Amino acid sequence: MTGIQDKVIAITGASSGIGEAAALLLAGRGAKVVLGARRLERLEPLVERITKAGGQALLARTDVTRREDVAGLVRLACERYGRLDVLISNAGSLATSPLDELRVDDWEALIDTNIKGVLYGIAAALPVFRKQGFGHFINTASTSAHRIVPGQAVYAGTKFAVRAISEGLRQEAGAALRVTVISPGMTRTNFLEHVKDPETHARFAETMEKIAIAPDAIARAMAFAIEQPADVDVGEVIVRPTAQN
Repeated sequence: MTGIQDKVIAITGASSGIGEAAALLLAGRGAKVVLGARRLERLEPLVERITKAGGQALLARTDVTRREDVAGLVRLACERYGRLDVLISNAGSLATSPLDELRVDDWEALIDTNIKGVLYGIAAALPVFRKQGFGHFINTASTSAHRIVPGQAVYAGTKFAVRAISEGLRQEAGAALRVTVISPGMTRTNFLEHVKDPETHARFAETMEKIAIAPDAIARAMAFAIEQPADVDVGEVIVRPTAQN
């Protein structure tokens, strides 16, 4: 038995990248994973892969900009497994561009996904955790929540907000609940599909090719936080490529 074995863990943004890596790693270590993402065509093969390997996995189409979807994911975990041990709010958008381009729709999408998505997770899981008397929030932020660069002002703002909300939640949570922020650096995911500015896209693509780390590195950090004894709260972990400034 480990600190992960048999835990019920819900993950948003589970269809690719860090969320997919976390699902595979945690299920491989004995967790019962409940996976949410918008793209069922990506989630269904992932669940099949986990179950064929002997793991336990459920799925629900989950758009984190819709409160009812996030609530449904948490409800599914509780209905099928009787509890929820961990909620990993991992879904996110990286629609970066210079402010001068006035991509207001992108700004709103960043706020809806990166901030409201985390808040909806808290709204869904906090009452469950309080009733149970235990629970663990893991919220994915970014190294952009620690260092601001041109073109990422709004994105960084949303990730600063994730850190602030998570720290406030940690302070309010009391001795029974745990709150962890994971801040990934440059990671090999599909985030470039959100970057519409050609110059920024090209710069990110070049950097990713040179230094990006595998999503498994972030998943291992999540697993480290989860497997600690109940009285140990890993507050924040930054995981970046060694070559990243």
